[in-house]
Amino acid sequence: MDTDLHPYEQPALAGRQIRAAAEEDVPCILAVIAEAKVIMRSSGNLHQWSDSYPSASVILEDIGRGVAFVVTEGCSLVAYFAFIPSPDPTYSYIEGGSWLEDGLPYHVIHRIASTRTSHGVFRSIMDWCFARDPNIRIDTHRDNRIMQHCILDYGFSYRGIIYLANGEERLAYQKII
Repeated sequence: MDTDLHPYEQPALAGRQIRAAAEEDVPCILAVIAEAKVIMRSSGNLHQWSDSYPSASVILEDIGRGVAFVVTEGCSLVAYFAFIPSPDPTYSYIEGGSWLEDGLPYHVIHRIASTRTSHGVFRSIMDWCFARDPNIRIDTHRDNRIMQHCILDYGFSYRGIIYLANGEERLAYQKII
């Protein structure tokens, strides 16, 4: 492993690179998000990420907090995600279930978006994240069947329902390795 690289800029699997997002990436990130919304709508997920969410200001806030990451293949930016250390206030209450280990530190993955042609990106992101923290939480909209499949296929367990700050529910999952 090249020790001159920042730990968040180490090479990822499958010829992909994962690195911290920069302000100059925002237009490409927004294009990836727009493409992800098309995928969502075509698969029946009509309500998640409505309007302008996630907006440029949300992405810039992620970048400013140091939690924004992009996945590249060659010269192309193919995915975006936020990797946020605990505690996450929306994870403090879980309905209809419980966390595997509620007292341990964890990371939350939010705002995963990828292009239609970047197959296997979810696995690359998860492998990268679990190399940095063995305790990961993630949530998704009830209508996001694609994400639910990816989450369960990677070995996460369903833990219950959490509520966003705006009151919307999300299906919550956790995996500890």
